[in-house]
Amino acid sequence: MKFPTLIALLACFPVASAEAARERAFIDEPEPPTPRSVEDGELWQERKAALPPWPQDGDLVEFQVDDRARSFRYFIDGRHLEVGSDGVVRYTLVVEAGSGVRNLSVEGIRCTPQGDHKVYAYGAGGSFKPVSGEEWQPIRGRAGNQVQRDLHGHFLCVPLKFQPRPKKDMIRALRGPINPRQNTGFLPD
Repeated sequence: MKFPTLIALLACFPVASAEAARERAFIDEPEPPTPRSVEDGELWQERKAALPPWPQDGDLVEFQVDDRARSFRYFIDGRHLEVGSDGVVRYTLVVEAGSGVRNLSVEGIRCTPQGDHKVYAYGAGGSFKPVSGEEWQPIRGRAGNQVQRDLHGHFLCVPLKFQPRPKKDMIRALRGPINPRQNTGFLPD
């Protein structure tokens, strides 16, 4: 009598252990790596923007670039500097050589952690010629773009907040040194 009871008991044991395993979801069904409270964000979309008019000399704001050679002067058209609804800071950059020759470009910067840069048009003969097929390029880690690195890190974007400065603060930063506390991304006292 003991032997059939033992067989019956052992036959029930795998069913009981399978039921117990199903109740322990943390072992058999691990949690997803992302918490449920995290939601997918919206995909960023760039908006179309018209090219600005040719800059006037009176609207140019000169700024200093960390350039050891100091062979060029750099200007931004302050009148047509704008922050778009897509968060892109669009501006006209004027680079003047010691001989007085100027190169103009219409560019955009995104205030992302590493910074993104795009050229929309180049200037020649009093008008801008759009660039087709230009893609956003990272600013950090690329050689030869000290101007964009300085614009992103010191003049156009709020450090540590990864958002554009208000236009009046951009102009003020371009015109001269600002208080180091104003460049921290923290709110003033």
